[in-house]
Amino acid sequence: MKFAHLGDCHLGSWRQPELQALNLENFKKAIQTCIKQKVDFILIAGDLFDSAYPPIEILKEAFAELKKLKDENIPCFIIAGSHDYSASGKTFIDVLEKAGLCKNCFSCEEKEGKIILNPVVYKDVAIYGYPGKKSGLEVPDINRIALQDSPGFFKILMLHTTIDDAKGSLPIESVDEKKLPKADYYALAHLHIDYCENNFVYSGPIFPNNFQELEELKFGSFYIVDTQKNKFEKIQLKTKDVEYFDLEIKNSLIATDLIISELKSRNIKDKIVLIRLSGKLEKGKLSNINFIEIERFARENGAFCVLRSTTQIKVIESDISTPETDKIDEIEEQILIQYSKENPSDINKHLPVLMKALTMEKQEDEKTIIFTSRLIEEMKKILLLPIE
Repeated sequence: MKFAHLGDCHLGSWRQPELQALNLENFKKAIQTCIKQKVDFILIAGDLFDSAYPPIEILKEAFAELKKLKDENIPCFIIAGSHDYSASGKTFIDVLEKAGLCKNCFSCEEKEGKIILNPVVYKDVAIYGYPGKKSGLEVPDINRIALQDSPGFFKILMLHTTIDDAKGSLPIESVDEKKLPKADYYALAHLHIDYCENNFVYSGPIFPNNFQELEELKFGSFYIVDTQKNKFEKIQLKTKDVEYFDLEIKNSLIATDLIISELKSRNIKDKIVLIRLSGKLEKGKLSNINFIEIERFARENGAFCVLRSTTQIKVIESDISTPETDKIDEIEEQILIQYSKENPSDINKHLPVLMKALTMEKQEDEKTIIFTSRLIEEMKKILLLPIE
């Protein structure tokens, strides 16, 4: 048999209309490719939408594409991801299922501390699924899952989570893939990476979801699996080329002309232009860089879209400090002492450490949900609260 494995479509994610359109275009290309290659069925391993409540226009487009699969008698099996998951348990996947456009594969029962997943059976395939949740909350549950026995069937386990071997240095909760129930294929999503090890596969996003992903991945992807040939084929979804500029800036007063000069030196027509600025500003401020003028120039020269990143620019602090900045630590200390006197509490002893922890910075292109999770875990450590 032959099946397609998609995930992390994030329909509706980009704020820029051009990139949101490309995201949707790639989803349409994936569906067209699946129909053309006559796959037996499609798996979507979570985050079909970027939100549990996607805009109506995005819903209409998704319905239209899934309807094409139904017309071709290609069933679609799906689970919710961390973005389209809702704490209430209700998502728009339920609406798609009610309309007969897909089948939610999450079905379980608890028994003796285990979560027993029930399969959705299609021909000689048993498909199991467990949804992703916010902040990696699915991880403890996945560590308890077992599969309802289905002897003689080709077993697929669909998960929207992070496995140990694939997470690298990311400071997030993960699942030890070696302890997962045995399956013939693990259809994974959540990490937007190129990963195919044995029968563990992350499909990659249908379209890069942020600046860094455009920089690293450039294109979207999904997989088509042929079990007879034991072939896992990665299908790249190429739309617009990416032109990347990595520029070091020291003087923001002349930076606008420098950036435009770099844009002139390359062919940017019909390309996604990525401008990453780094360095220490010795003269001027970041606000001296005229990004409106830079984008106008790029657009006039045919650029499809312009994105910029300034997170790696640092401003050199002046050697001349005012008495106020010299004494800022002392002032903060006095405020905390005064507050503790006026509001006696056991928690006051933690205030200095908490204040320091709250200065934790969000890493470049770190997802807000991951940063929030890190910050909460740090707070719990300080307050000696259990970390779930």
